[in-house]
Amino acid sequence: MFTGLVSDVGEVLQTETRGLLRRVSVACGYDASAIEIGASVAHAGVCLTVIDIARAGNRTAISVEVGAETLALTTAGAWEAGTRLNLERSLRLGDELGGHMVSGHVDGTAEILTRRDFDGMAHFRFRAPAALAKFIAQKGSVALDGTSLTVNSVDGDTFEVLLIPHTLAVTTWGERQAGERVNLEVDPMARYAARLLEASR
Repeated sequence: MFTGLVSDVGEVLQTETRGLLRRVSVACGYDASAIEIGASVAHAGVCLTVIDIARAGNRTAISVEVGAETLALTTAGAWEAGTRLNLERSLRLGDELGGHMVSGHVDGTAEILTRRDFDGMAHFRFRAPAALAKFIAQKGSVALDGTSLTVNSVDGDTFEVLLIPHTLAVTTWGERQAGERVNLEVDPMARYAARLLEASR
C-alpha cells in the first residue's frame, strides 16, 4: 500500500524487452542499504517489485520487471532512458497517512486535456476512460502518476484538479502538458461501494 505522497523523482536509465516482459532500471535518491530485493516501489503510481539494486554514480539504481498487462494498462510501455518517474516506497506500519490509501494497481490512463498556470499553481483538466469515470467524484481522491490529488469538479468523463507550487516542484507534474497521458488509479473505496451496490441489485 501507498499514500500517494511522492518521496523521490527517479530517472529511467535503460529498458530491456524480453518477449512480453520489460525490465526497467531507474536511478533514484533512495539509500541502497534501506531497500531490499522484493520490496515494492510505486513508479508513476505503478506498484513494481525491486529485483536488483546497484550503484549509478552517486545514485541508487533499482531494477524492476513489468508484465504484459501492466504495459497495456499503464504508461510503462512508453518509458525510455531519460523518462522521469514519481517514486514512492511502500507504506510501513506507523507511517503517517498524509494522502489516501493507494494500492499501486493502476486502473488505466487519463489524458490531460488542458493545463492552466496561475500564481505558481497549475489547473489540469483530464478525460478518464468511460469505464472509470463513474468512480471519480467531486471532492473525492484520485491517484495520478502516483500522486494523491483531490478532484475539484467532474463533468461526464472529464474531471479537474489543482496542483500547488510544492507538488509541482517535487514531482514530475511541473513537466506535464496537454495531450500527455498519466496513470490513473481511482479511490479503492469507490470501487468497493460500486460493487456492493451492484451486488445489492
